[in-house]
Amino acid sequence: MRSINKVLTSILMTASMVVISTNAMAEPKGEVAVKTAIENTLSGITSAQSEIKSGDLPAASKTILEASQASKEFRFEITERQRQKATDVLKAARKSVDAGDTVAAEAGLADALKSFSEMKAKYDLTH
Repeated sequence: MRSINKVLTSILMTASMVVISTNAMAEPKGEVAVKTAIENTLSGITSAQSEIKSGDLPAASKTILEASQASKEFRFEITERQRQKATDVLKAARKSVDAGDTVAAEAGLADALKSFSEMKAKYDLTH
């Protein structure tokens, strides 16, 4: 009877360790949200650049706004100040688009794309 109890206890302990280790090795949900946010921001900026080149300024303004909103979800302590500055650049680019100044908007989007790409590289190195 004691040997059966020991075997059952061993099986139970092993099963619980497998369950716990599987949960511990799973990718945290927060990391997925951060990766999605930076990817959406980068794709939004490149889409806005192509919309400006094609002359669709209202769509570019909307796309820049969406990219700016997505950037707010990119929370990574090391690059937080850089993210704030890059988001400000996006907002300025949107104002330029709304004012019809495509040259300033393209320059702002290029700066924002460079900055967000650097932040993504820093994030990817640590995760």
